[in-house]
Amino acid sequence: MISKIDFSEKNLTSNSGTLMLYNHTDAEGIFEMIDEEVKFHNPSINKIKMNHIKSLLCGFFIGIDKLERMRLLYNDPLVYEMAVDVKSPETISRFLKKFDYRTTHQLRTVSFKVFNHMLSKSGLLKITIDIDSSVINVEGHQEGTAKGYNPKKKGNKCYNIQFAFCDELKAYISGYVRSGNAHSANGASELIKEIYDNIHFEGLDICFRMDSGYFDEEIIKTIESLGCKYVIKAKAYATLVSKVPSDEYFQKGSEGRVTAELFTKLDKWDDDRRILVSRVLKESGETNQMTLFEKEYRYFFFVTNDESISSEEVVLFYEKRGNCENYIKESKYDMNVGNLILHSFWANEAIFQLMMLTYNIFLMFKMSYMTAKEYRQQIKSFRLKYVFLAGKIISTARYKILKLPEQYPYKGIYIRALA
Repeated sequence: MISKIDFSEKNLTSNSGTLMLYNHTDAEGIFEMIDEEVKFHNPSINKIKMNHIKSLLCGFFIGIDKLERMRLLYNDPLVYEMAVDVKSPETISRFLKKFDYRTTHQLRTVSFKVFNHMLSKSGLLKITIDIDSSVINVEGHQEGTAKGYNPKKKGNKCYNIQFAFCDELKAYISGYVRSGNAHSANGASELIKEIYDNIHFEGLDICFRMDSGYFDEEIIKTIESLGCKYVIKAKAYATLVSKVPSDEYFQKGSEGRVTAELFTKLDKWDDDRRILVSRVLKESGETNQMTLFEKEYRYFFFVTNDESISSEEVVLFYEKRGNCENYIKESKYDMNVGNLILHSFWANEAIFQLMMLTYNIFLMFKMSYMTAKEYRQQIKSFRLKYVFLAGKIISTARYKILKLPEQYPYKGIYIRALA
């Protein structure tokens, strides 16, 4: 039994895994990429930017949710050996307030380049891009917040974040922080164009998948003009509901989905499009007693320009959109997106972009050193297994050595990553 605690040992770290992630980030050229892309007008800020950005990435490696938590790395000897000089939370906060529209957009350019690198390594020629938004509740008077749809605390001010993920890679492509009263579809057409311009190459087949918040002809026309495909859940407008065909037009597919097809348009649309109708029998508690002996259905509508897949396949393809919601949850709960909030809007945008860059760094590391099954594991699990590991740095006449536990069960990853 331990009878005494002594805080006298030196050169100890509890975050040995940051070394693997930091070295991999450096080896993949991401630090160099940031240094080249992100340029402040003030030369003195340019001199210190990389130290602060490296400090923040190290903080995000271990999952900080407040700048105050940066003190965990303040005297960490491992971080010191990586030539990162972690400053006080107040100093880092002042640096983050120097960001503006131009410099945060430059961070988004870095994210595009990192995603393109991942896409190139994967060899994929067909990808699905999920676009969705999520609300971030705030309790203070942060810049750019507004009252809008806020299921967590109705009536509270909030931010609304737009996300774009590649489903096959689980990777973040782009996104940004918006005011809380922004509608889901606001700015979506511009985001789609930006994504296409930054990632498309000859031979890449892109399909955009979105929920009913993006059911808008302007968005659809934008995707069509780019020569891409889309599957979007449609809103059950009266125009569509009135066109639901009779029973004989519905067919049950091999996976059990009952569907029918329409080729029609809404009243204000310019063009007819392929619209799929999926119906599900209402449960007994949902039915109207007046129609007790008649079957009642709930109808779901989907619009697509992909003629290569059947009606049922469209429904099954859309159902996989739930993966995107899981990626957003991982961003919020494991990367702490929305927890580290400052007063400045552009500081919060910079924090978001750096957090999502770190999210992709985790994926890049797993892509290089782990199995497909481990690639899908959550960041929280990754940290527990590989980052939060005690170590001691010792110095010899010629080397600095990081001593790790002899019985550590995952030492193979460290051996491969630091070879």
